[in-house]
Amino acid sequence: MTATYTRPDHTAKREWASGLTAFAAVMLFLVGLLDIFRGIMAIAEDDIFVTTRNYVFEWDLTGWGWMHLALGAVAVIVSIGLLQTAVWARVAGVAIAGLVILANFLSLPYYPVWSVVMIALSGFIIWAVCVVPRGSLFDLSEERPTSEERPPHRTSSPHGPT
Repeated sequence: MTATYTRPDHTAKREWASGLTAFAAVMLFLVGLLDIFRGIMAIAEDDIFVTTRNYVFEWDLTGWGWMHLALGAVAVIVSIGLLQTAVWARVAGVAIAGLVILANFLSLPYYPVWSVVMIALSGFIIWAVCVVPRGSLFDLSEERPTSEERPPHRTSSPHGPT
C-alpha cells in the first residue's frame, strides 16, 4: 500500500502573495483618497499651496488639482479591482502609481513634503504589485478555508513510519 501525497490548496507562498496584493490594494486606495483630497484643496483654495517663480512645469494650481482629483478617482477604482485580484487591475495599478509619482514629482515645488510622501507610497505600491508572481493569487473577496478545513499534510513515508 502506498501513501498518496496531496499538495495543500493554499500554500504559505500563495497566502504571502495574496497578502502583498491586499497591501498594494489598500495602499493604492489610500493614495487615491489622499490625491482626491489634494485635488479638492487645489481646486477650492489656491492659497493653501506655496507657489514658486520660474518653475519649469508651471501650471495653474486649479489644473494640478483636477489632475490629482482624476488620478485619485482612478486609483480608488483600480484598488477595488486589485482586491479581486484582476490582472487588468495589476497592470492599471502599476500605471496609475507611476502617473501619481510623475504628477507628484512635477508638483514638488507646490507641496514638497507631501509630494515626497506620495512618491514613496506609490513606489511601494508598484513594488508590491510587481513582486507577486502571476497565477499565485486567489480572490481576496472569497472565503478562505480555516486551518481545520485544510487537508492534512502526510508526513509518513510510503514504506511506513520511521
